[in-house]
Amino acid sequence: MTDQPIRTRREGGILEVTLDRPKANAIDLATSRIMGDVFADFRDDPSLRVAILTAAGEKFFCPGWDLKAAAGGDAVDGNYGVGGFGGLQELPGLNKPVIAAINGICCGGGLELALSCDMILAAEHATFALPEIRSGTVADAASIKLPKRIPYHIAMDMLFTGRWLDAEEAHRWGFVNRIAAKEALSQEVWKLARHLESGPPLVFAAIKEVVREAENMKFQDALDKITSRTFETVDTLYGSEDLLEGFNAFAEKRDPVWKGR
Repeated sequence: MTDQPIRTRREGGILEVTLDRPKANAIDLATSRIMGDVFADFRDDPSLRVAILTAAGEKFFCPGWDLKAAAGGDAVDGNYGVGGFGGLQELPGLNKPVIAAINGICCGGGLELALSCDMILAAEHATFALPEIRSGTVADAASIKLPKRIPYHIAMDMLFTGRWLDAEEAHRWGFVNRIAAKEALSQEVWKLARHLESGPPLVFAAIKEVVREAENMKFQDALDKITSRTFETVDTLYGSEDLLEGFNAFAEKRDPVWKGR
């Protein structure tokens, strides 16, 4: 194992988080806690606007839980840190875009981690699966999330059989946004990240809170919370300089300058 299982790179308002645990980038409890701290810092830093999650190497993105660490004493119900497994799955109040760059095998908890991101870009050689069924256990987070993201019957096929999907099929069913050549993946992800970095951060925050909270609400209740400015991020947006800047930029036929306030 490397001394530093997580590497970070910052460029302007973009934070790239790289999982680096040879040979397969599996996640143990200690790594999960580090990832939670990294993403919590990203969440709380107003100068950071977009995060990229990727992994070292070209064979594995992440297979999920480190079974060798489990055999060595890591408890399955142990302390995963502030963000839950992988730092993202249960991190509260993360209202900034996170992009997953899948550069290889993405399965089990690794796929659940990718599903915790807002957009997924994959190299053409990436593969996806939920193989938990073969070891007699349940893909817990994926059982909740996947049937809401792709057609029910395809999700159940993956959960019941553990079969592998290539990047093209994952894209066809809609949980991969784009496919890139292996050597072009980083370039494509950074291009998208820079585009989002230039966008309105208060609007992104409102979108993420509304989407997250509305998942368990009736449509009218969620809409009423938006129009009454009950969502904190919506209230902040509607009282912000950025809202006026958007209106003025449109009227003046110029690009807006977002300040996040």
